[in-house]
Formats: sequence, C-alpha cells, structure tokens
Amino acid sequence: MELIEELSGVPGMLRPFKAYLREAGLAPGDQVVYYGCPGTCTPFIELLGFAVRDLPVEQVYVPYADEAESRVIRPVGGVGMQVASDAVRVDPKVIVLMGGLAMPGVPVTKEAVQSVVGTHPGTKVVGICFMHMFEKAGWIDAFDFDLIIDAVLDPVRVWG
Repeated sequence: MELIEELSGVPGMLRPFKAYLREAGLAPGDQVVYYGCPGTCTPFIELLGFAVRDLPVEQVYVPYADEAESRVIRPVGGVGMQVASDAVRVDPKVIVLMGGLAMPGVPVTKEAVQSVVGTHPGTKVVGICFMHMFEKAGWIDAFDFDLIIDAVLDPVRVWG
C-alpha cells in the first residue's frame, strides 16, 4: 500500500472513509459491517456511521468477530448514530476492521478475524486504527486491505 494523503483531526478520518464508500459502488441496502471491541471501538463506529448516514447503506456492528451478536446501527434523532438492540443478518459488501481488535489483551485473535473475513469472499476490507496499531500487531500483511486509515493522537494534552 502507498500513502495517498495525510490529513488531520477527526475530519481527516471521516472524509476519506465517506469518499471511499461513495466510490465503492454500493447499492441501496448493501451492508457496511464494522467489527470492533465493545466499549472502546463502539463510539468510533458510531462516529463513522454518522459521517456516512446519508448513504443508502445498512450499517451493522459486530462485537469482536461474533456475527451471531451483530446489531444494526441506526440514527437516533438529536443524538447521532447508535448501535441498536436489533439483531441483524450479516452480508457485508464492505468490512470495516477496527484497530482495537489488534490491541494486546483483546479476547479475539488475528486468526479468528481472518476466519470471519474469509467467510465473505470478494468483500472490500477497510481498516481504521489509531497509533499504527495494525502495523504494530502485524495485521497489514494478514489482511487484503483496500484502504487503511491510521490516525495519530499526538500529543494528548491534559490541563488541570
């Protein structure tokens, strides 16, 4: 993979994601399925979902790699996008792997994620991480990513 552009801030994450999905040739009702860690990845998934809320796609959240626990992501008026309690079938046209899955101590292995991704041949795969997590965990060559968005939070300033 080669560096396409270097951006900054939250828009630097969201705009290329939305542009990628716009150009992906998705039909109304096609699924964008996010795989991530409960709690830590969920707010970022909802943020990404909000950025693409005007696209005619169905958005689905899968905790870790457990598709039996999949949930729909819906708009909630005055709030944004939220993971709902409704279970949904999983038939992705785009898989979004969140970098939290690659962090040490997470109860899912790279091989388990590879296995789930492998059940959806021909699906586009997007990786979204922070602080080079996919690179650090050896996931860059383990998946056939079509796009990786790697955001850096540096510095983080705390004032008191």
